[in-house]
Amino acid sequence: MPKLNINGQVRDVDVEAETPLLWVLREQLAMTGTKYGCGVAQCGACSVHVNGEVRRSCAIPVGSIEASDRIVTIEGLSRDRSHPVQQAWAQVDVPQCGYCQSGQLMAAAALLARKARPTDADIDEAMTNICRCGTYQRIRAAVHAAASLPQPAKS
Repeated sequence: MPKLNINGQVRDVDVEAETPLLWVLREQLAMTGTKYGCGVAQCGACSVHVNGEVRRSCAIPVGSIEASDRIVTIEGLSRDRSHPVQQAWAQVDVPQCGYCQSGQLMAAAALLARKARPTDADIDEAMTNICRCGTYQRIRAAVHAAASLPQPAKS
């Protein structure tokens, strides 16, 4: 039975090794903030952090995750919506339908963790998630706004 460190809590899951992490999060652990979009790692709705790197959870078989790997979902970004990207998303009023936004937030948080003051080009390169509503300009503005806020301590 695989052990997964998700949002700082070690969880035992009873699934086949080839089961995608996305389905473990949503179906086994009832963590529905991570969304299913395309199922082929293109849209980014299922983005999570694995050891600080943004990854598409629909394409990560649970069997490929090591016991020492740290997984962070949108639920683990902050308990009270105090993460800078969450604050900036609300300030800039980014979401329209909102479906892709948890993945967008996770991608933005990973970008800001590695580059404190990203340029437009940095944002364009890092934010590869698809937004059907086309809120890309507001997403870029929110990433810049989040960059001006105090960032959480690195763990």
